[in-house]
Amino acid sequence: MNKPILLSTPHIGNQELEFVKEAFDTNWIAPVGPHVDAFEQEFCQVTGASYAAAVSSGTAALHLALQLVGVTSGDEVFCSTLTFAATANPIVYLGAKPVFIDSDRLSWNMNPDLLQEALQKRAYLGKLPKAVIVVHLYGQSADIEPIFKVCDHYNIPLIEDAAEALGATYKGLSPGTFGRFGIYSFNGNKIITTSGGGMLVSHDDLLITKAKFLATQARDPAPHYQHSEIGYNYRLSNVLAGIGRGQLRVLNQRVAARRRNFEVYQQALNDLPGIEFMPEAKFGISTRWLTCLTIDADKFGADREYIRLQLARRQIEARPVWKPLHLQPVFSECECIGGEVSEDLFTKGLCLPSGSNLTNAELERVIDAIQAIYSTT
Repeated sequence: MNKPILLSTPHIGNQELEFVKEAFDTNWIAPVGPHVDAFEQEFCQVTGASYAAAVSSGTAALHLALQLVGVTSGDEVFCSTLTFAATANPIVYLGAKPVFIDSDRLSWNMNPDLLQEALQKRAYLGKLPKAVIVVHLYGQSADIEPIFKVCDHYNIPLIEDAAEALGATYKGLSPGTFGRFGIYSFNGNKIITTSGGGMLVSHDDLLITKAKFLATQARDPAPHYQHSEIGYNYRLSNVLAGIGRGQLRVLNQRVAARRRNFEVYQQALNDLPGIEFMPEAKFGISTRWLTCLTIDADKFGADREYIRLQLARRQIEARPVWKPLHLQPVFSECECIGGEVSEDLFTKGLCLPSGSNLTNAELERVIDAIQAIYSTT
């Protein structure tokens, strides 16, 4: 029996262990601590963000961002539809309602033209959304400049979900650093991981200070426990921040390894009929967090799901691209602007094993399996 090849596994080195040992040696085990402060500062240096708050997850960061831009019950928030449910869930936490925006073919991310048309119509009706969340999908930045421009025109806060795009660029800058807030995830399958964790960034010092206050149970400055606002237990632990510091030091190597995976797959499989790889938009560099492709069933001879199941029989994990949120039962009553592109990408799209610690032999095994599936269809 072959050893399973998983989609994207943690890739840990020695530096992380040294920082964790330091946390144990100094007894800084609880949330906050010197590693948390250093991780935030070093993260800003890497991304170009001005201020950062290390929190327990990307979802927590997004929840705080939405609250801090004033989203409340009854509001609407425009949101990319081709993404993981965690992007939209915090909208609902606050009693607001998501309105989903379709993707473009160029980047698979939010279509700027659709967003502009939708905001023009809403402005005419006097019903603009309270915020816009744009997702930078699978390691590739959205076309952020026109998205930022139209949000700025209507004075709508832009929040960037860069959970999958740490290490990517947009015109030389880091996605996640253009809007009012940017959020990142350090879940176990991401480019770098802290086991679980996230980062909230902004160029506004006061907003990040307030985020840290809310993330530590909103405790007022008093000798006793006093609370004037509802807060959350969202701060990252000093131990996990130590892991993050070690991971951040090898970010460039992790990105290079995932881009190499993509290149190996593309070179080996690009000539198979019906296969097209996720394009890299000219405005930036993708991390290729996951290698994604689409399969035209008529040309290939089998559809995406058949290929996925055949790979699973060979102990190779592959997954469909994100199911658009407007197709999810939990969001079935929410409005979607467009939808055809994201639906087509979901129907045809497949994510291949993409971890930065994949061996050459594992890459060859995946490639051989796909070639064998094609030859027998």
